[in-house]
Amino acid sequence: MDLCGPLTGTKVLDLSEDIAGSFCARLLADYGADVLKIEPPGGSAMRRVGPFYHDDPHPEKSLFFLVLNLNKKGLTLNLDSAAGRRILKELVPHVDLVIESYRPGHLDDLGIGYAALSAINPNLVMTSITPFGQTGPYSQYAGEEIVSYAMGMVMGISGVQGRPPLKHGGFQAQYQGGLFGAGATAMALFAQDRHGTGQHVDVSITECVASTMMATQTIYPFIGGVQVRRAPGTMWENPMPCKDGWIIVQAGGGATWDDIADFFQAPELLEPRFADRAQRVRNGPAMDQVVLDAIKDREKWELFPKAAEKRMLFGLVQTPTELADCPQLESREFYRETEHPVIGRVQVPAELFRMTPAGYQLRMAAPTLGQHNEEVFVDGLGYDRETLSVMRQLDVI
Repeated sequence: MDLCGPLTGTKVLDLSEDIAGSFCARLLADYGADVLKIEPPGGSAMRRVGPFYHDDPHPEKSLFFLVLNLNKKGLTLNLDSAAGRRILKELVPHVDLVIESYRPGHLDDLGIGYAALSAINPNLVMTSITPFGQTGPYSQYAGEEIVSYAMGMVMGISGVQGRPPLKHGGFQAQYQGGLFGAGATAMALFAQDRHGTGQHVDVSITECVASTMMATQTIYPFIGGVQVRRAPGTMWENPMPCKDGWIIVQAGGGATWDDIADFFQAPELLEPRFADRAQRVRNGPAMDQVVLDAIKDREKWELFPKAAEKRMLFGLVQTPTELADCPQLESREFYRETEHPVIGRVQVPAELFRMTPAGYQLRMAAPTLGQHNEEVFVDGLGYDRETLSVMRQLDVI
């Protein structure tokens, strides 16, 4: 018998078309929530985001859409039409939560904002995830991944001194927004269950990024200092190239300087100019060269277990192939296989955190466009199939 997840019984409408909102809703679905993804009749914009399975730009083959909408059901509904908005209002009494990522005020202009929907369902929680939040002078500005990184200050301390600031790869700000949104939503759902009240959860992606700079931000008002980007050189601060890739070595971890010299097979490091901490700083460039010469013909997977034996803080820069085959992730069942009706069997990043005795379950693949229309409209709301056909012709669904 399957154990129930912690959010089993929670009913969610996911109106979002971005990464952050979709990820937030997926996290809730992963742990038991019944999430219904609502898309416009032509499909969510995310269906047109590559990469695509086998490079086929098909609306059912976007890998972003696939991964971000696992464990959800799917419905098409045109919220720009009066009929679509009326149907949304029919659905709201049956749900606990709405997740959306529209420009602040857009849903209010359509008559389906939090005030209107909470009048129908006073216990409703609505989570809005936007670039800058619902209020403030920037709230109406459009945002993008690199904008959130820049405005949230992470770029200001990323990279090497003397060179332009850097943004991390991928869509980390969007995923932070989704993760923070899921956490805030879980607290709102707890309050809903405990106190019988709904609320509007306002998540700013830029603030999510800025919150990761909390310690850095504290330095300035207290002592007037700022964190700077990494200095060039110094083997303890930057990735170092070896024969087949890159490694990271950090000071600490319990290794003695003798251990470090032995690990690198570089007896020169035992000379006073390197072994003495004060002299080591002055001779940084020379020390870097000794280390780089020592590892240039060695492989990172040879170095990895030896660093563990020496109790060194050590990491190797894994490629996508290596991450997919990572024994640590495999041992924790991070990846799971799902069966998609168009793509077929595909491995996806799945269990992002563990809970006992019941937690994550991979229950279904991402929905195809309008896959659950009949289940919701006919079986759920009581529409007949003829009406469904007319709504489809009128571009309502």
